[in-house]
Amino acid sequence: MRLLIRARLAYRFDEASEVLLLLEAARSGDQSVLSDSLTISGPGDIARLDDVVTGERRAVFTAVGDVAITYDAEVEVSPRDGALAGAPAAAIRDLPGEALRYLMASRYCPSDRFESFVEREFASVDGGDKVLAILDWIHTHIDYRPGVSDATTTARDTFVDRAGVCRDFAHLAITLCRAAGIPARAVSAYAWDLTPPDMHAVAEVFVGGRWRMIDATRRAPLDGLVRVAIGLDAAETAFMTIFGKAELMTQSFDVDAVES
Repeated sequence: MRLLIRARLAYRFDEASEVLLLLEAARSGDQSVLSDSLTISGPGDIARLDDVVTGERRAVFTAVGDVAITYDAEVEVSPRDGALAGAPAAAIRDLPGEALRYLMASRYCPSDRFESFVEREFASVDGGDKVLAILDWIHTHIDYRPGVSDATTTARDTFVDRAGVCRDFAHLAITLCRAAGIPARAVSAYAWDLTPPDMHAVAEVFVGGRWRMIDATRRAPLDGLVRVAIGLDAAETAFMTIFGKAELMTQSFDVDAVES
């Protein structure tokens, strides 16, 4: 699937602040960036801190006053095999080294607090079937409801509140999978056919010998997701991290499908 991405952001900085942007589509095996352009008004030099391993593309700049950020891209997304049924879980000793950190509890995903619950609720299934059972549980018990959570909400809060948005759904799915001994990581993405258009938070789980993408909200097709960043949780995948203070003026994201 070929997708056109448009992101438009405008912020006001009363004081000079450094800004880390994770806004550009990653270059990875299952998606090809055919063309793209990032424009930032105001700043001088933009430092690149791209990751050659993950394909993440990071821009760092100093912002002051009114700053407009535009990003346009054309990305080809390969068909994704999201099949989970029957995919075996890997023994810890057989995991690739980079997957080990995604078994650990993190700021928004306190998986160590859910081990008893996961053992009681999902003990009858393993591997990809356990991931499917976790996703079904979330779909049944958690309502998609904007305004219930904020930037401090953890998976434990979402479990108690029984409601949240995509970020909260992803955190809870990651938390329950890690509590089950299945590596899981957060993914920020552009999403086609998402209403309303926005950046989308999904996840990837390591079963059947590879990473497989999941969307706990079930609100966007997997083949219509353009990966931007991966990390332990939203603290590592935010599209903008401001080392200072800023006021949001306007912000919009659009993703359209085009003929290949």
